[in-house]
Amino acid sequence: MKISIKNEKKLLLNMLDKLGVNKEDAEIVAEATIDADLKGFTSHGLGRFHNYIIGINLGNINPNQGITIEKETEAMALVNGNNNFGQVVAYKSMEIAIEKAKNVGIAAVGTKNSNHFGVTGFYSDLAIKNGVVGIVIANTEPAIAPLRGKEPIIGTNPIAVGIPGNDYISVDMATSATARGKLLESSRKKEKIPQGLALDSEGKPTTDPDEALKGSILPFGAHKGYSLAFIIEILAGPLVGASYGKQVTGTASCKENCTKGDLFVAIDPDKFAGISEFRKETGKFVNEIRTSEPETIVPGDIETAKMDKFRKEGINIDEALYDTLNGICKDLDINLDDFIEK
Repeated sequence: MKISIKNEKKLLLNMLDKLGVNKEDAEIVAEATIDADLKGFTSHGLGRFHNYIIGINLGNINPNQGITIEKETEAMALVNGNNNFGQVVAYKSMEIAIEKAKNVGIAAVGTKNSNHFGVTGFYSDLAIKNGVVGIVIANTEPAIAPLRGKEPIIGTNPIAVGIPGNDYISVDMATSATARGKLLESSRKKEKIPQGLALDSEGKPTTDPDEALKGSILPFGAHKGYSLAFIIEILAGPLVGASYGKQVTGTASCKENCTKGDLFVAIDPDKFAGISEFRKETGKFVNEIRTSEPETIVPGDIETAKMDKFRKEGINIDEALYDTLNGICKDLDINLDDFIEK
């Protein structure tokens, strides 16, 4: 089964409208969800949407709540998301960072009281579209055990960096060997996970996603990934007034109040070397990479290829996801089969 990008947009907006979400916020949530599916992160796209329904029903996601700026200077802001959709809070926070960066050169916006926001790179992409460098980090509930430990204390703590230029240049990754959403997706599909990604609750290697979810995910690159995850935990936690370590909840599912934090940084190249010079020299560097032997890629190439593919072919819907979406649609008086190609 498949769903075209056009129909996915229609389906999402239909569901969000039935849930009472205003048009502006619904558009942001829909675009962020589609972005995840287009880039191949289906665990953060339609596959995650049922969690948002749970969050709304339990009162952990409060649609249509505006954000509140609690502190602000020319180059920073601290945002209270008021438990709105994470996508809405993140999008508006990055917009604030972009505007400030264009005024003073560089800006940072921290957020708290938000929710799971989908793919981190969606927000660094927003910076790219506005001609600035975007850096996004977030912490999540515990998934990584400290180096030489076995109890999860640190989140998968993603980082995304987007560079404006003639090519799409983007890094978007978890600091864990795999994202928690990938484990959830493997569990849903009843698939094994590759060796070397996770440990069970006893600290032993496992290929069972359910055992991995009870245990811990390994950091990428051993001590290097662990160290980066550790630092992000602080910058997206104590720095912005959000929770950290074992106090972070509500990111794997929406059954609990979400207590994680985010940090959005925007840098205007025009205030540094100048946007034309920056683009020219960045382009030279990209060309140097592309012309090296035997076959090289630039960060962002893989996502670009996937986006081109899925725009043409549509997004695959497995039976388990179909059943989940169908249950949501029935509750909202929507006929899912009007949108799905079987």
